[in-house]
Amino acid sequence: MDDERCMEEALSEARRAAVLGEAPVGAVVERGGEIIARAFNRREMDGDPVAHAEILAIRQAARVVGNWRLTGCTIYVTLEPCAMCAGAMVNSRIDTLVYGASDPKAGFCGSLGDLVRDPRLNHRLEVRRGVLEASCASLLKDFFATLRR
Repeated sequence: MDDERCMEEALSEARRAAVLGEAPVGAVVERGGEIIARAFNRREMDGDPVAHAEILAIRQAARVVGNWRLTGCTIYVTLEPCAMCAGAMVNSRIDTLVYGASDPKAGFCGSLGDLVRDPRLNHRLEVRRGVLEASCASLLKDFFATLRR
């Protein structure tokens, strides 16, 4: 599967979140050309501060694979992951991160820091950024503009 097609799937998850009143962030995990996990933010619905799309998708992918090591997997996320999610990606041994919109206020995969490529850690991810960036950013901007009205 190509990056744009997988990011479209992550955007679909993000749109589901928005309809439910959640911050519109979506994630999918791909392995061997197949999407094996998908999730969207559920912090409000679950009352869970760690129910970020990335964490939920990583948990689901680990169940599908039957192992906490997600080598051979790529995660697609509509928004640059925070430090918590970046750490989960490193700890799960995901190979590649692809994200849409940068997050200058909380992103930890190039914006505020770069946890996923820190040479002091025992695992580093390949990172591709800006895939369908305009669509990912627009969804977030529109959602928060609506909340402010």
